[in-house]
Amino acid sequence: MPSMGFPTSGCLSCCHSRWDSAFIAAAKMPCEPNPALCENIQMAAAPPAQQNRTTWQKIARRIRVPLGFVLAAVFLIFAHPAWRSLAWGVPFAAAGIWLRGYAAGYVKKNAELTRTGPYAYTRNPLYLGSMFIALGIALAAGRWWLGALLVVLFLLIYVPTILSEEAFLRSEFPGFVDYAGRVPRLLPRLTPARFPDIPGERGRFDRERYLHHREYNALVGALAIYAALILRLLLTRGH
Repeated sequence: MPSMGFPTSGCLSCCHSRWDSAFIAAAKMPCEPNPALCENIQMAAAPPAQQNRTTWQKIARRIRVPLGFVLAAVFLIFAHPAWRSLAWGVPFAAAGIWLRGYAAGYVKKNAELTRTGPYAYTRNPLYLGSMFIALGIALAAGRWWLGALLVVLFLLIYVPTILSEEAFLRSEFPGFVDYAGRVPRLLPRLTPARFPDIPGERGRFDRERYLHHREYNALVGALAIYAALILRLLLTRGH
């Protein structure tokens, strides 16, 4: 899903028997009076492996957007574009921009479990679209190791982010388990999943929703990077 904040999903439901009973009671207290304090108590009460995973998921969510700007700068500095590489990247980048825009016209962030449109094929069309855009730009840059860097960053940043967001959706929307059983996490299914409880009018692209999410920024950003790559190509050919 796109970058968005996720509230604490709830307090601990069970704890290891070796923990102090008073600490366990504090870990189970309602979160409303002080969500930050409750979250810190839950983190301390969790097993070490869960603490590390949760911490990294939080870090990954926070840095993925600024990291994108850093990555774009690295691409521009080390890129070695050619007209052929630029042409190879266009269809992938265009597909990613279209997919992100298409998904933005359906999703209601934190308001409902979106299961229509591209979300009937994959649970994360926005991230899938970002992958296509990144692949297109990597091809356009003409450096294979930039593509390898993207794969590493996806595994380190986006996989934990996706798992964290799914934990939030699972806690907030009872239908998520059924939805996850019908629709793949990332690679799309060939036919859309059907949900009899969804009226037809809820399955239409909403232009206002697309504009509200400002998904046109993905198009602007991709065009800016392509323009910079073309300028770099022209300047290097002039020397």
